[in-house]
Amino acid sequence: MKLAVVTAGLSVPSSSRLLADRLAAATVAAAGGGSVSVVELRDVALDVTKNLLTGFPSPALQSAISTVVSADGLIVVTPVFTAGYSGLFKSFFDVLDADSLVGKPVLLGATGGTERHSLVLDYQLRPLFGYLKADPVATGVYAASSDWGSGEGALQRRIEKAGAELAAAVEGRVAGGGGTGFVPFEQLLAEVGE
Repeated sequence: MKLAVVTAGLSVPSSSRLLADRLAAATVAAAGGGSVSVVELRDVALDVTKNLLTGFPSPALQSAISTVVSADGLIVVTPVFTAGYSGLFKSFFDVLDADSLVGKPVLLGATGGTERHSLVLDYQLRPLFGYLKADPVATGVYAASSDWGSGEGALQRRIEKAGAELAAAVEGRVAGGGGTGFVPFEQLLAEVGE
């Protein structure tokens, strides 16, 4: 299993990166192994902007894009700013080819200062990856500031559940040949008529 992790945290250390690392570790543990490549969006922020203006990715941005597109599964984590995902996070996914994530299993994650922003997973991230035709797993993980202290037991349970779901989705996709499971109606009709 080859995982790509995209994290849009801006500070060092970043709670978004911390959550991303824990999600990746839980996924690899549930899968019984695998490799993880991390794309730190702050490292390619200027490249993303230049690509939006010119349409041409730099070598660093092309490497990040290739890492994401070639992965079997994807973990994405963004900090929440002004009740939504970060502009850098959205801009990175804007530069991807529209069909580059079709059928790719994705684990959604976000971090923020308060629990009130947890709906960003279902009302912003899930529609974004639905539009990209990716396949988000059922459990997304939001980590508020309070989750990092005394609430880590509940956070860890959510992380492990989401990691197991992503591992199972990647395993099913790889075992099934990486397809989306879609069979054109005409093909189904032809098979019935045989």
